[in-house]
Amino acid sequence: MLGLLLLQVLASCLWLGHSEVVESFETSCPQFFFREIPPNEALEPQKPAWICQRYKNQYYFATLYDRKMRIPVYSAYIYQPGPGKRPKTWLVEPQLLGPIYPKTMEKEWTLLNHYNVSLEKLSQSQAILHDYKNLTGLNRGHLNPNGHHDDYSSRIATFTLTNIVPQDEKLNGGAWNNYEQQTMMRRTQGCTTTYVIVGAVPGNNYIAKGRVNKPSHLWSAACCMVDNNYVKAWAVIAENDKNEVQLLTLGELEDTLTELYGRGQVSLFDSDCPRE
Repeated sequence: MLGLLLLQVLASCLWLGHSEVVESFETSCPQFFFREIPPNEALEPQKPAWICQRYKNQYYFATLYDRKMRIPVYSAYIYQPGPGKRPKTWLVEPQLLGPIYPKTMEKEWTLLNHYNVSLEKLSQSQAILHDYKNLTGLNRGHLNPNGHHDDYSSRIATFTLTNIVPQDEKLNGGAWNNYEQQTMMRRTQGCTTTYVIVGAVPGNNYIAKGRVNKPSHLWSAACCMVDNNYVKAWAVIAENDKNEVQLLTLGELEDTLTELYGRGQVSLFDSDCPRE
């Protein structure tokens, strides 16, 4: 046991400065944000965790996680869709347990069997698979969807529960899916690089006996480079109990989120992204 702990500490030291739960996105994985500028502090929860989502030693996207609500506040990524199989493996974030644990997402089974972590300890740090069992009218909704990535490793990386919220089943398979698959494809025509931020507004209801918050709204915003001189942006929001998605300007979404979060004016992207 002591030997295992020493190995974990040694591994932690070797990876110092490359950890997955980080102090800020600006210094650790800024590449997933337009002009390397993440959203402002108006979205930060009481107990935040900044996660540079690492799978097989590579960063794939960034997630601001709410430790108290046990859901992501948002996930930020670069839109690179492509055909491919849908992964079936669900992963968790070891670093939410503490810095001595692996710097890459792992299966629950791996942590329980190779790192001597109890399911109770893991569940205190984040949502676990059991939280999403036996849901009625809800399912596991990706913020960063696997279909927006063009290789298998980047798709698997989206299957961490730190990227998942309890989402209305009809919305997830209906209007929200249409936005992810069809509207995004139309809107990104002509774009060279598209930066996306998808988020969830905490609601008043919970699943898993009050452990995991069910968001009241889901939202998404995109900012893309068409060429060196032209940038365009768009956004959507959906109530998490209706199969409807409302198309907005970036400015309209930021104003709506400012009201919903109530923590000051929300800014999702650098000022070069048009608000109108």
